[in-house]
Amino acid sequence: MVSERAGAVEPFIAMDVLERASRMEDVVHLEVGEPDFDPPEAVFDAAVDSLRAGNTDYTVARGKPELRRAIADRYDRVYGVTVDPERVVVTPGSSPGLLLAVATLLDPGDELLLTDPGYACYPNFVRAVSGTVETVPLRAEAGFQPRVADFEAAMSEDTAGLLVNSPANPTGAVMDGDALGAVVAAAEREGVTVVADEIYHGLSYDATEHTVLEYTDDAFVLDGFSKRYGMTGWRLGWMVVPDWAVDAVNRLAQNLLICAPNFIQDAGVVALRGEDGDRLDDIRETYRERRDVLLEAVERWGLDAGYTPEGAYYLLVDVGGLPGDSVDVADAFLEEAGVAVTPGVDFGDRASDCVRLSYATDTGSVKEGVRRIEKLLATVER
Repeated sequence: MVSERAGAVEPFIAMDVLERASRMEDVVHLEVGEPDFDPPEAVFDAAVDSLRAGNTDYTVARGKPELRRAIADRYDRVYGVTVDPERVVVTPGSSPGLLLAVATLLDPGDELLLTDPGYACYPNFVRAVSGTVETVPLRAEAGFQPRVADFEAAMSEDTAGLLVNSPANPTGAVMDGDALGAVVAAAEREGVTVVADEIYHGLSYDATEHTVLEYTDDAFVLDGFSKRYGMTGWRLGWMVVPDWAVDAVNRLAQNLLICAPNFIQDAGVVALRGEDGDRLDDIRETYRERRDVLLEAVERWGLDAGYTPEGAYYLLVDVGGLPGDSVDVADAFLEEAGVAVTPGVDFGDRASDCVRLSYATDTGSVKEGVRRIEKLLATVER
């Protein structure tokens, strides 16, 4: 018999759409955040060399010391923040890091504040550890920037933590330093721990990124290699944890995860050390160009984004003026136009009239998706 906890976990609709679209022919994939660029050649070489050297056994649960030092060095180099490598825990992807964070932070019934819209899987991680969810509204007209007053109003005696995600999925919004610092200060006043998902850091093109660690050491910070380095299938991430949580997180990692793959960790060191240079600049500019293609198309279609994404590679578009709900619209785009998008219901009540378009795919596919949707919309009565 399925437990109540497992039964409360809802499907990840974006992955359902991907599975359905993968059974079809000639589909443009704008539904998932899968970068279309490969990792640098040196990263491939490092993984192969490490594999051939026999690095296929277990590592310590927290990760290889060299990788943890390289991660700590990145915070100093990029943000000017000192991080003790002993506070770094390497994980097989950033999602397991989030699992460790909520399992450490929440007792049954404890509350985690999430933004709405927000990443579809966040509430399910909370439900998986028998926590509860309270949401903070985001508004398109405000660029999907959270208001400190909304966080303050949502906090209660049951609130154990709040989660911020910048650059954000599904909106691409980037929090400025003043807003991020104010949210951290509000949380600290109430004794609430901040969890920061920073997996899209390095992919902002119209804003300056700030890590939560610039404002507090008392936070769980998640990041990884999937998005910035094009290493989604490599499954390598990390978390920086507060001093008081290091031992608990390590025990959980030992039992739940064992460790991240040994030879992939060696590749991660090379990825971090080779991060500086023109490569990321070129990637960011490519994403900006694809975003602009979609923004111009949405305006032609007579639909409304109402904001401009500043990072990541997502655009949330209001399709409330089209026939049906967002699931119906996404179905029509897939079945009649051959374009896979994610219905906004995946991302919260405030996105239920929207669809999310991902421009992580190649520019040619983005333009072809635009052409197909445009052709379909020309036949739709509104």
